[in-house]
Amino acid sequence: MEYKYLPRIDSPADLRKIPREELPLVVDELRDYMVSVISKIGGHLASSLGAAELTVALHYTFDTPKDKIVWDVGHQAYGHKILTGRRDRFPTIRQYGGISGFPSREESPYDTFNVAHAGTAISGALGMAVARDLKGEDYHVVAVVGDGGLTVGEELEGINNLGTLQKKVLVILNDNMMSISPNVGALAGYLNRIVHGQAYHRLREEVERLMLSVPRLGPRLLRMSKDIVESAKTVLIPGLVFEELGFEYFGPINGHDMHELLAVLAKVKNHSKPTLVHIVTQKGKGYPIAEKLPVKYHGVTQFDVSTGAFHKLPGKAPTYTAVFGKALCELAEKDSRIVGITAAMSEGTGLDEFSKRFPERFFDVGIAEQHAVTFATGLACEGMRPVVAVYSTFLQRAFDQVLHDACLMRAPVAFALDRGGIVGADGPTHHGLYDLVFLSALPGIVVMAPKDENELRHMLYTALTVAGPSALRYPRGNGIGIPIDPEFKKLEIGKSEILREGGDIGILALGSMVYPCLEAATRLEAMGICATVINARYEAARCGFDLLPGGGEAILGDGRGRDGSGWLWRSGSCLASRPKGSRQHPAHRGARPHHSPRRARPAARQVWTGR
Repeated sequence: MEYKYLPRIDSPADLRKIPREELPLVVDELRDYMVSVISKIGGHLASSLGAAELTVALHYTFDTPKDKIVWDVGHQAYGHKILTGRRDRFPTIRQYGGISGFPSREESPYDTFNVAHAGTAISGALGMAVARDLKGEDYHVVAVVGDGGLTVGEELEGINNLGTLQKKVLVILNDNMMSISPNVGALAGYLNRIVHGQAYHRLREEVERLMLSVPRLGPRLLRMSKDIVESAKTVLIPGLVFEELGFEYFGPINGHDMHELLAVLAKVKNHSKPTLVHIVTQKGKGYPIAEKLPVKYHGVTQFDVSTGAFHKLPGKAPTYTAVFGKALCELAEKDSRIVGITAAMSEGTGLDEFSKRFPERFFDVGIAEQHAVTFATGLACEGMRPVVAVYSTFLQRAFDQVLHDACLMRAPVAFALDRGGIVGADGPTHHGLYDLVFLSALPGIVVMAPKDENELRHMLYTALTVAGPSALRYPRGNGIGIPIDPEFKKLEIGKSEILREGGDIGILALGSMVYPCLEAATRLEAMGICATVINARYEAARCGFDLLPGGGEAILGDGRGRDGSGWLWRSGSCLASRPKGSRQHPAHRGARPHHSPRRARPAARQVWTGR
């Protein structure tokens, strides 16, 4: 596609110079550019395609960045980035040294609020509006929220507070009937009824037209009829929750009709009270394949634009996510107590197959991690074995529920933490770096991390036998590619596994660090240093480990051996012990080890680590 306007738009000020009747062409160019770039590098696509008209209309109507636009999550903000001076850098999105995949205050003054986890837009926008009024300043604040975001408790808390304070904030409800997966729950049903409840609006317009057509008495009759028409709201549009909460409600309107969008935004722009504009859009709009498969094209890898086929590297091992999902289905076949729970991410957490095979035991609670944990605890209290499948980064949102509900009641809830560790392209908001730290601080929870996909299966089976809460965390991406045991095996709680023995140094590794440490041990052997490698399996915060098989040294609270000799260093998820009596490790001074090297050998001996 040859671009007429997009190359000339370096800021929203340039956009506002374009004639209104030409804006649909700008939208087409914006969509084409997004598809062209993301097909080559991957990223979040379908949400931003659906919000293209809205993005153009907002920046055309409001004086950004003086006026503040707060995006919820940011999946729908790619067009916003392109129109706000980052068009030429857009091909670097979600790459090392490139621009962030989410709005970032450090990146641009047009990104008014750092976002990535759902549910923050209304609360953040309200804070800005209150600050504006306290400082006596004058600008508009707009919060853009997806309908999936309304399932987040914080979003509802923000609506409640905004309705009470009656601050001048415009909330755009972008309703595409989806978050990442299709929306679920009573709120989704309510919005659907609004979308299809046009009878009220037609009745109101028809009554006004008829009343005003009566000579002289028209205005008086119109005033008298308003009470009658108003009483029809609860019949023709169930609830009208937003107006009852103190908002002026407009909609639903077609979010792909640029003329209608601009007219409504101009109408509500200067309202002095909270206003909600409900627009209806289609996720993936403008790219037919994404329109048909919006879940699949929510977040994509490289793909062929003409066919939609993804470019996959051949011969890779299955992902940890897929191995977990398959294992859970196998276990659920044998145990009717197993229940699967997700927070609006059935595909992302590997529960999509479970949802099809066991629909009565599958629960998508929406973007509501706090509720998911307490809901699971209630199930566990009545004898069920719930498994909460959630990204590590999103369990942070339910820390209190994990402690207060699951741990203190010793409820047998299993947490399957996907994306544990560095996740790469999604950046710091999505790294699963804190789970081991905050979970190990909680009482009574068993925390596990498998070294490979086979051990993941055994740990899931083990978690479902623990008499209290448990968590297993595993990384994003493909497994190691080792054979899968045909039968599940229960692992003894608190026992590590010696994978390799050597007399010079001990390396204690956890989870995805195990295989890199085995590789390190192989390299050390070439240097004449023989290492013991131990797969810890369990978080070590409250455990002791026998590191050197023949030496009887164990980690004490101060990191020294029981006899006071030796010391330990920590690096990421690894610990190592200096040989007894050595002042400096030979590898550091280029000398041969003072111990006679022993041939490293694989071992399967179990070491009790305590609990």
